[in-house]
Parts: sequence; C-alpha cells; structure tokens
Amino acid sequence: METVLLHCCCAPCSSAILERMAQNDIRPVIFYCNPNIYPESEYLIRKNEITRYAHHLGLQIIDEDDLGTWEERHSEWLCSAAAGREEQPERGSRCLECFRMRLLCSARKARELGIARFTTTLASSRWKSLEQINEAGQWAASQVDGVEFWDRNWRKGGLQQRRNELLKQNGFYNQLYCGCEFSMSALREREARAAAKSE
Repeated sequence: METVLLHCCCAPCSSAILERMAQNDIRPVIFYCNPNIYPESEYLIRKNEITRYAHHLGLQIIDEDDLGTWEERHSEWLCSAAAGREEQPERGSRCLECFRMRLLCSARKARELGIARFTTTLASSRWKSLEQINEAGQWAASQVDGVEFWDRNWRKGGLQQRRNELLKQNGFYNQLYCGCEFSMSALREREARAAAKSE
C-alpha cells in the first residue's frame, strides 16, 4: 500500500478523494495547511470538520499549527502571497502564490515524513484553476529534493457527484467562498447577482 501526503483544504473537498484513495490501495496522510483562510473562526470550522472526518476514517491528520498561531500564519500569508495582489480577481496571481505557499509547505512536510508523493484536494474545487494548482505543485516539488507532485484531476470520474453525496451523508459544513478575505468579495458579488435575478 502506497502512502501519499494529501494536502486538504476542507472536509467536503476531501471526502470523495479519500474514498477513492482507499479503493485504490492508497493510504493518505492528511495535511491541513491553509493560512489563507479568514477569519479565524472559519479556519477553525474547516480544520475541525476535516479532523473529525479523519478520525472517523482512522486516518492520520497533521496540521500546521506547530508553525505558529493562526494570526501569525495568516499575517505571513498576507505579506507573502497576497501583498500587492489584493485587487487581483479569483484565479489571478494571488491565487497562484497562495497555492505555491501551501504546496511548498506540503512538499516539505512530505519529505520530513519520508513520503515520496504529495497531492492536494484543491484540484477538486470549482473555485480553483486546475492549471494554477498543477503549476504550483510542480514548482513546490522542484524546490524539495526527493518528493513528487501527483497532479491528479480530482474533478473527474464521478468524484464531484460523490463529493456532494458524502457532504449530505456526513452533514459537513459547506463553505460558500474559497477562504481568504479577498475571495469574500466574490461571494458578495454572486449573492448580489442572485438577489437581482430573484427580484
């Protein structure tokens, strides 16, 4: 059985992937590294959901809290991934830098644990650019000796439908925006458009 480090952003995006891995004799070690998520209450809700689900499945989960508090890590994220890119749209350069930061952290964790391959549930989200995620993952792997990025498209093969089924079955909290404070403006725009259509 192969062990793969799986960077997880949330329980809904992880559930069908975790199931598919188990069906294919792959044992994931879950890594929760998401300093972009804002506010702290949202960060904790998402972390607690994936932690609860990992324990339910009997899987190991590691979070990045040993690298500092949420406030410290989010501040670092703002200064590195977001600085100068605050006005970028979703799927712009801010998102690419955000993916790079989180996947580099994941690549380093994989090497620390002696795991040869890492991948991410970010590739399952409709909010994200698959091309950016793959670019960031390959870049992260190039920075860390001895690890490989598995650039799997986790949206195919019925996984999106299965995700929705597992979301309902497990009563997961289902977030409505990507995670950072800048993506919240995109949520407000979508809500305004929906409200205008219903009038």
